[in-house]
Amino acid sequence: QVQLAESGGGLVQAGGSLRLSCAASGSIFSINAMGWYRQAPGKQRKLAATIGTLGTTNYADSVKGRFTISRDNAKNTVYHQMNSLKPENTAVYYCHINYRPRSSPSSSNNYWGRGTQITVSS
Repeated sequence: QVQLAESGGGLVQAGGSLRLSCAASGSIFSINAMGWYRQAPGKQRKLAATIGTLGTTNYADSVKGRFTISRDNAKNTVYHQMNSLKPENTAVYYCHINYRPRSSPSSSNNYWGRGTQITVSS
């Protein structure tokens, strides 16, 4: 079994900052990609940012320059520093990992966190 412990969401005023954390634990051999996705009310879930094992990052155009994703491989944890937040960033943010399970290190699985709400007031 795999667990993702997300933290750091909340209410913030426009222009403020928040930092999300997501710690993975359980039957994990290694983690490939880690990332954050967001889902606004009534909208589809979309990419916010991802980071590969060696630190290669990918961002949605709308967050480039404001959001920074990072990871600590020793802790199986991914972080998402969000600065200059805007009301349109209001959404539930979901942690995602692509990992190799201990039971079958040659395969890979995807796993989602339960999500954490971020609300940006104007």
